[in-house]
Formats: sequence, structure tokens, C-alpha cells
Amino acid sequence: MQHPRSYDSTPEIRERMSKVSLKNGKAETLLAKRLWGLGYRYRKNYKKLPGSPDIAITKFKIVIFVDGEFWHGKDWENRKARLKHNREYWIEKIEENIARDKRVDMALSQMGWTPVHFWEKDVLKNTEECVRLIVDMLDGGRT
Repeated sequence: MQHPRSYDSTPEIRERMSKVSLKNGKAETLLAKRLWGLGYRYRKNYKKLPGSPDIAITKFKIVIFVDGEFWHGKDWENRKARLKHNREYWIEKIEENIARDKRVDMALSQMGWTPVHFWEKDVLKNTEECVRLIVDMLDGGRT
């Protein structure tokens, strides 16, 4: 019996998807190590908060998510139009991810946390700019 969410796929797609990592990706690790090196302490994949943020700087109540462009719907309207395989599945999946991100951000905000999102490729290409943005937020919150 097939899983109700199963879909047709090629061996190449299954192989590529098996390599997708949900935690401790290169971008998250790069950003976290830079912050640690600057003396900022954090929790990674902090399960006590909605959405298990990639980085939670508890002292400042700032959470950081490093979002994959495909999974979190960067430029979604254009990308959605270009989907060729399993369109219905992927549209439902990505749009639910986008809606969940909004729900998580709202819940975090209501708890007094500030959610920050970076696209994965932005972190990889412009690490120092991303770090600077976070540090500016943290320095503004120092007492």
C-alpha cells in the first residue's frame, strides 16, 4: 500500500531528495560559527520554541532561520509557474511551508521573540552582511 502523500518520482530525484538535510546545513553552521566567534551564545535547533529555530539567541530573544529557497518559496509565483513534475504535490507542500513559516513567526512574536529569516544562498554568498545585520540587532538590544 502506498503512502497517501506518495508521488511518482525518478531514481535521480529520489537520490537528490535523500541528500536534503534539515538541520546543521552548511549555511546555518557558517552563520552560527561566525556569531559564536564574535562572542554571541545561542541554542541550535531550539525545540523549546515554535519552529525549532536554526539559531536562538536566548539572551536577546532573537531567533534566526536559514531558509532553503525551494522549500520556503523564494520568488514563489515565478518558481511555481516553472514547476513541471508533480506540480500539485509541490504547490501544496511549498504553500503549506510558507503558511507554517508565517504561523511560527506570529507565535514567536506573541511570545516576545524577534524572528529573522535569511535565504540560504544569501548566507553562503554574503555571510558577513548577514552577520552584520544580526550584530546590529543584538547591539541595539544590549543594556
